[in-house]
Amino acid sequence: MEFNIAVLGGDGIGPEVTDQGVRVLEAVGRAFGHNFNLSYGDIGGISIDKHGIPLIDHTIELLDTNDAVLFGAVGGPKWDAPDAKVRPEQGLLAMRAHMGVFANIRPVKVYPQLAESSVLKPEVIDGVDMVVVRELTGGLYYAEPRGRRETPNGIIAEDTMRYTEGEIERVLRVGFELARGRRKKLTSVDKANVLECSRLWRTVAARLGEEYSDIELEHVLVDACAMQLIQRPASFDVIVSENTFGDILSDEASVLAASMGLLPSASLTGVPVAGQRSGGLYEPIHGTAPDIAGRGIANPTGSILSVAMMVRYSLGLTEEGAAIELAVDRVLGQNARTADIALPGAGHVSTKEMGDLIVAAIEKAG
Repeated sequence: MEFNIAVLGGDGIGPEVTDQGVRVLEAVGRAFGHNFNLSYGDIGGISIDKHGIPLIDHTIELLDTNDAVLFGAVGGPKWDAPDAKVRPEQGLLAMRAHMGVFANIRPVKVYPQLAESSVLKPEVIDGVDMVVVRELTGGLYYAEPRGRRETPNGIIAEDTMRYTEGEIERVLRVGFELARGRRKKLTSVDKANVLECSRLWRTVAARLGEEYSDIELEHVLVDACAMQLIQRPASFDVIVSENTFGDILSDEASVLAASMGLLPSASLTGVPVAGQRSGGLYEPIHGTAPDIAGRGIANPTGSILSVAMMVRYSLGLTEEGAAIELAVDRVLGQNARTADIALPGAGHVSTKEMGDLIVAAIEKAG
């Protein structure tokens, strides 16, 4: 089969880890007889440097004309001046809005062979296998009014949290449907004791809970959820939350898996269905990590596993996605470790070397 993929490396370690994701995609093509046509574009800080804005028309055209988008990360100190008129993150937010990808799906799995690399005790993280579903195109990151203004009493900055019933319902349905195919438990996260948006969120969740009567639904305040993710993480199956809460909680959950560099994500326009083709945006959950950019020590596993999600959910290649995940399992089982997951005093492999090992595992299995 033939597919068209847009590749947007972005800033910092984004291009480094994305390159390894592309290598794995090409290895899948060789092993399974597929052809992936790759188109490259700029986004974020590199786009600001080249074109003056973080998202240009050429890149938008790539979003519209390809089967899926493989993305790295954007941002960095170079573009972080408080008075900056344009920021890399504006390109990311605009890309998500343009694509209409309202559901960000972040699986969090603890590999038994990495239990000792986690900051938590092995018995605490034993059995952790959850999915965090984050609403991606609403809330504080998008609603107006927002900005800063001068007043006689000093500068005022404001952001707005706003959600419609429809926005809440559609992302909760994604969570319920995912839970239906897993352990049938959904945790709806809100701050209903304080926020009006969260009270509406809880109302919609309770209504849908009656429709999905086969799913165990629990409502948990975001601060309590943050504590429980550390105290008893294995109790969670599917977590659904609004944009800001989901951003924070999913990064916290990455600690369970030993490193943020291990975790992939998919941003979709609806419920993912294995075997069916649909567009989407795929990226590791880590940021640009400018302190290690260019040193060849970034962990590419999150990008590689994002490719696994991409081929499964956007390209309909279920077997190929499983092959990538199995290759990662085997390489980690061989004690291959990048710097972020290596034990103190132990050796580690480079970004490219980790990519080499996973590509070889795919080709050997194929």
